[in-house]
Amino acid sequence: MSIIGNILWFILGGIISGLSWILSGCLWCITIIGIPIGIQCFKFASIAFFPFGKEVVYGGGSVSLIANIFWLILSGIPMAIGYLLLGILLSITIIGIPFGKQMFKLAKLSLMPFGATIQHI
Repeated sequence: MSIIGNILWFILGGIISGLSWILSGCLWCITIIGIPIGIQCFKFASIAFFPFGKEVVYGGGSVSLIANIFWLILSGIPMAIGYLLLGILLSITIIGIPFGKQMFKLAKLSLMPFGATIQHI
């Protein structure tokens, strides 16, 4: 079932979601200081392209907290608002609820991506 969900997700909006993570990663990689943050963005592009069958586990330390603060101020809030609005719109219909849940998962991830890992379930 996750294969069908991932295919539909990718066609109907996952490509835009994944490209937003890649764009953020490219913008962060412009400076030397931002390269670790940009690399993290590229890692999470995979969950944005194909979110079904994957779970995000949160953790991390002080370095993750500092990176999350910079991320939140510069990139996280606009991405989270976008994912939240799309999740609300998708959750209006019964068919869109699974896709809305994935948007909410990405909204949470876009607020605090550092220290988070992706697990396949």
